[in-house]
Amino acid sequence: MGADREGSARCRPARAVAYAACGAVLLAGCASMPDSGDLRDVESTPRQDTQVRVFAMPPQQDASSTEIVQGFLEALTSDDPNYDTARKYLTKAAAKTWQPESQAMVLANGPSIQTDPRPAGREGASSITYTLQGSRVATVDAQQAFAPADGSYRRTVHLTRDAKSGQWRIDSLPQGVVMGKSDFQRNYTSVDKYYFASDTSAGETGQPVAVADPVFVRSRVDPTTQLVRSLLSGPTTWLGPVVRSSFPTGTALKKGVSGLVPDDQNRLTVPLNVKASRIGSVKCGEMATQLLFTLRNLTPTVDSVALQSVSGARMCDVSEEQAEATAWRASTKRPDYLYFLDGKHRLVRMATSGAEAVAVPGPFGAGTKPLRSVAVARDERTAAGVTSDGKSLYVTSLASDGSLGDAVLTSHGATEDDRLTAPSWDARGDLWVADRDPAKPQLYMLAQGVGQPLAVQIPELNGRIEDVRVAADGVRIALVVDKDGKQSLLVGRIERTKSDDQQEVSVLELRSATPGSEEVTAMSWAGDSRLVVVGREQGGVQQTRYVQVDGSTPDGPAPAALTGVLAIAASEDDRVPLVAKSQDDGIVRLPSGDQWQKVVKDGSAPVYPG
Repeated sequence: MGADREGSARCRPARAVAYAACGAVLLAGCASMPDSGDLRDVESTPRQDTQVRVFAMPPQQDASSTEIVQGFLEALTSDDPNYDTARKYLTKAAAKTWQPESQAMVLANGPSIQTDPRPAGREGASSITYTLQGSRVATVDAQQAFAPADGSYRRTVHLTRDAKSGQWRIDSLPQGVVMGKSDFQRNYTSVDKYYFASDTSAGETGQPVAVADPVFVRSRVDPTTQLVRSLLSGPTTWLGPVVRSSFPTGTALKKGVSGLVPDDQNRLTVPLNVKASRIGSVKCGEMATQLLFTLRNLTPTVDSVALQSVSGARMCDVSEEQAEATAWRASTKRPDYLYFLDGKHRLVRMATSGAEAVAVPGPFGAGTKPLRSVAVARDERTAAGVTSDGKSLYVTSLASDGSLGDAVLTSHGATEDDRLTAPSWDARGDLWVADRDPAKPQLYMLAQGVGQPLAVQIPELNGRIEDVRVAADGVRIALVVDKDGKQSLLVGRIERTKSDDQQEVSVLELRSATPGSEEVTAMSWAGDSRLVVVGREQGGVQQTRYVQVDGSTPDGPAPAALTGVLAIAASEDDRVPLVAKSQDDGIVRLPSGDQWQKVVKDGSAPVYPG
């Protein structure tokens, strides 16, 4: 949005750009538009270096109506904390009612602008209407939650000329802000804030399970304070029903607090209001743990968090080590082994550092039942396997004296592709698997892997489940769903209720994590809110990429290209190599910053615990 334009309006500085590193101030290129008629797209500003800060310029004296609209749109993409400069383009009444934080509308490009052809737009008139148009890409709501969007965007902006001053100002406009995709990428960053799964603890440890709730904050407008406020305000609407916060209702930052930064010991002190003044040490530790998990996601150098009461007294102080002892979080749990099936369909394992693969102890390693797919529990003591014909699911101990026992679930599908999917474990120790039998398609959950299979209700499901991966936290699940030959990756919220002493489990509010994809062939959780996906978009070729559970694309490079990927395995701990089954090369792995390396030629179904 700073390019020169054809037309009669004079050139003016659109905004100032300050380089934080050197303090130099530059002016963006001129932007001009004709006073009437169709206008070209307002181009998004090319993505800038992270040290670049963009400041809006106020309206110039006697600026034309077109320059006011252009300047206002420029100001929306600046680093002005409260949009004070943008408000200067509005009438006093409009400035009071405009709520820029209510929504960010993201368009494929900057909005194109057209003048209303009615006579009111002629020179000398006292009012004029412009129409903003574009193709929608996404929205960020008042809770800072991201959601993919499509379709057209069309909104009007009305201007009036002040009778006394003769200056044009905007008196009617849509709520929120609007900008192109590249401006959004420069202005906003995705960060996980953390809550605890409701009524859920991790295995034998009994620790509360941390759940990531991704939000977008303005990356150069005091992001630390923004993120703390967002955490204290509670989880996003989609995640809210299945998580809890240890912060008492109404807890907020102490009045007047802003500019939160860690001290020279990398400790961040967070002053809270009176609502948090009467809490015990355990609750305080959980609150500080939520903050530390959240803040380290934004600023990894933060080593500890101290909570401060409204009177200034220190309430508690939690280090990274203490936080990890307080709550269970998947991304801090490095797996001991990578698991896969060898050429004889036996379960083998190798250390994540890359030693030689050996058969696991117990029936699965002995090859008692040839396997097609496997899942290893998070504690790496138990495994579940689907037989090579896809009919039967077995669960057994990964111990030398383990026995196989009877199948815990059997499919009656006519073909292998109409039978059981690969299973998946959560941190609770519950096992998930789908039966693809066209006569009775169903997602099942087995409590602790041994309970009676419980049919999971998915009221919004439209299609057949082809793959299942439950999140470690046990409150989210990723499903590859086939509908009319199109395979989509959907993420749903897991809700557990009890009725007449019977547990009921549902997956609700399915949403796409890969909008635009036509075929998803493999996927795995690759972080607390991130998945790695193998698939292709319409008309495209197969590629491997990372996606966020909210459908956004995380910062950072995609994995190195690999052809013929049949399966993918990742750990939530990103220090562990990505592993895949390649049609040509067998089991391969991708160490950080490296290229794919062959592990074994004859192998299949690679998995990390989960």
